Amino acid sequence: MPFNKEQYLSRIGISQPPATVEGLVRLQSAQLQGIAFENIDPLLGVTPCLETAAIIQKLISKQRGGYCFELNGLFGQALSAFGFHYTPILARVRMGQPEGGPRAHLCFLVETESGVWLADAGFGGPGFSMPLRLEAGLEQAMDGETFRLRQDSLFDELVVEKYTPDGWFALYGFDRASVRYCDLEAANVVCSSWNQSPFPFHLMMNRCMPGGRVSLFDTNLTEMQSGKSVTRIIETPAELGKIIRDNFGIEIGQAKLEAIAARLNFERDEELA
Repeated sequence: MPFNKEQYLSRIGISQPPATVEGLVRLQSAQLQGIAFENIDPLLGVTPCLETAAIIQKLISKQRGGYCFELNGLFGQALSAFGFHYTPILARVRMGQPEGGPRAHLCFLVETESGVWLADAGFGGPGFSMPLRLEAGLEQAMDGETFRLRQDSLFDELVVEKYTPDGWFALYGFDRASVRYCDLEAANVVCSSWNQSPFPFHLMMNRCMPGGRVSLFDTNLTEMQSGKSVTRIIETPAELGKIIRDNFGIEIGQAKLEAIAARLNFERDEELA
């Protein structure tokens, strides 16, 4: 199943963008709003297939979400189809730590008429909703949040950081090491099955909205708007299923919902019986 521009644009709700920085912003923002980050497959013991046909079948035809290799796999197909010049990179996730783990997050450096930009449609949770200009030290504000790139001379990486009330929080670091498909396959196995990866053990979902985002971590639902967030606990599997459908746009079916509920140690709910 090859990439189809019309089907993709219909899925994310925009017309074809030009291969400019303005078009890149539109493209990343639309995919983040139209297709949710979710790790249901790894949580249930399934390693996602990274072949183009499988990604299109899952994210476009079945209207599911996915995690970084799937989401940015699709995003990379779109960048190619719409005439962008880009380089894939594999980043080391830090999530507040002073150094990153293995190269296990796919994103892109995109060349535009106004320089190089870091584009990423697959980092769940506290990621940036629009591309970042590849300029160390420049603070870049969007949707009530502020990001920057910091040069880390110790590890020879640029580090993506988000400003929080407690200071700058490191998301991930990257360099320009070349990336091949076998690197993605290996990283995909690590992310989906390694005992030190969060994806086989926690339900993680995220979807951007105009001015904010909605995120799910296990049974904690967080809605953020203009930099302010509210978190509540999901009480039942039935409520979880409704949130997955209504907030993240994903229909999963009762059997899969019950499997997720079992992984999250919900007690069996009469509404699911």
